[in-house]
Amino acid sequence: MEKLIEKSLSKRNRVSMKFKRYLYDEIDWTSRLIGIEGARGTGKTTMMLQRLRSIPVSGDEGIYLSLDDIYFSAHSLVEFTDQFVRHGGKYIFIDEVHKYTGWSGELKNIYDDHPDLKIVFTSSSALEIYKGESDLSRRAVVYGLNELSLREYIALIHDINITVYSLSDVLKKHHDICGEIISKVKPLVMFDEYIRYGAYPFINEGRARYYERLETIVNLIIENDLQSVAGIEYQTMIRIKKLLYILAGIVPFKPNIADLSRKTGTSRDHLCRYLELLERADLILQLRSDNKSISYLAKPEKIYLRNPVLMYALGSENANPGSVRETFFMNQLICGHDVTYSKTGDFNIDGKYIFEVGGKNKTGQQIRGIKNSYIAADDIEYGFRDKVPLWLFGFLY
Repeated sequence: MEKLIEKSLSKRNRVSMKFKRYLYDEIDWTSRLIGIEGARGTGKTTMMLQRLRSIPVSGDEGIYLSLDDIYFSAHSLVEFTDQFVRHGGKYIFIDEVHKYTGWSGELKNIYDDHPDLKIVFTSSSALEIYKGESDLSRRAVVYGLNELSLREYIALIHDINITVYSLSDVLKKHHDICGEIISKVKPLVMFDEYIRYGAYPFINEGRARYYERLETIVNLIIENDLQSVAGIEYQTMIRIKKLLYILAGIVPFKPNIADLSRKTGTSRDHLCRYLELLERADLILQLRSDNKSISYLAKPEKIYLRNPVLMYALGSENANPGSVRETFFMNQLICGHDVTYSKTGDFNIDGKYIFEVGGKNKTGQQIRGIKNSYIAADDIEYGFRDKVPLWLFGFLY
């Protein structure tokens, strides 16, 4: 246990407190059992270490653990926790829970046996936390962490902090809000940076090997995370990779399931399962007519990569501008909003708003006369009436 405490102290003392992800202030840290799920590279580990550093406790009272540490190949989490609590432990932050066999049952036992212990754990977004062998739904409060917003990217890279705006305010007051933001930054310049480099916080380490590192993360998600979560075999990994790289070249894609099945050499049912896994792993987005109780066998209306950066990293440096715009819009809106397919526009938001996404000359012909319909237009600084700058939707969280 002493070596684990040393590792924890070292990581805690090195973490920067300068920039915090949006979710940090939304989490109720007083809860006894907190889960944070999200894709690799989005900052879950950093967030836990920041929270640990902010708690005025000694190394004997609060600890960070990564469950892929070799220690846990010979010791159980329950065994460690019992010892930790006996020595005065009060807070335990557990990383990579999906790497640990029997995680759900042991977390349940720890929660039940140590009522004064606060537990925070992270997992791959591909892990269906409530479907473990033990029911944690009555115990854990689970939060999802999205990629960086445009607003967060500006704060992280340019050290300029800008207010979070609600969607309602963006639609009603976009002219005034644009003026406030333009007084601080050049939003079109920031938007161009963001769509190529803005999704993952490790951009603060530089651009030189950013795409290379992102490709490594994608491979780890498929080869490690999906394997540990879904138990997929080697040949399945190969097919999922092939599918992802095919999609990277054609998104947004109106699915022709039969054609995709032929290209990937798999059946329709298996293909739909692979798409579900890629979506759970935060590598793609599937746009559906209804997000409620959707079977993975139901064909989506469109398929997107998860964010524009993946389009540039996995697809082409000359990614289609229209595809990038739609991907950006959907990625920013899925955080806190229900995004579904619209027969009259590109997107339906919260069952209330209809959006067409396009360039600066985009007209509202397709949505004319439809209540609560808007154009999200690229390459404009200010909007006019129902035409709202696309970049402004990057300030919703």
